[in-house]
Amino acid sequence: MTEKKVSVLEGFKAFLMRGNVIDLAVAVVIGAAFTQVVNSVVKGVINPLVGAFGTKDLDAYSSCIKGTCQVVNGEVQGIKILWGSVLGAALTFLITAAVVYFLVVYPLAKYLARKAARDAAKEGTKEVVELSELEVLKEIRDALVTQGRGDGATGRPTGRPQP
Repeated sequence: MTEKKVSVLEGFKAFLMRGNVIDLAVAVVIGAAFTQVVNSVVKGVINPLVGAFGTKDLDAYSSCIKGTCQVVNGEVQGIKILWGSVLGAALTFLITAAVVYFLVVYPLAKYLARKAARDAAKEGTKEVVELSELEVLKEIRDALVTQGRGDGATGRPTGRPQP
């Protein structure tokens, strides 16, 4: 009835050494690097394209809902809504989601579907082989039963003594 108690440090070490924790850490690091790439694309490509129709920086787009939104003595008068920042963040999100979907999720789903189809085909072949083996075994059993009773057509013994 003695139970081995696991120390806190041993438990923490086991937690860290599990594969999913390491995978998660790698995903976070890659995600941070990928975020920088997407932000660069938004600032270097998307913002100038939007700038062709207005200002080059999406953060400059804003509206004032109360007051005139003028800067007086370093303070903004009125209530300013920075919808350009929201638009930039939404574009960053959409680009990130599209890249992750088309470069990771979609190819992985296609691969898994192909693998499942191959596995199903293998299982189907295996079942056919198992069924044919079963049929052969049944025929052997029937032949042995027939031999044990004698010749099926004449009812005569086949040469083996009957018990």
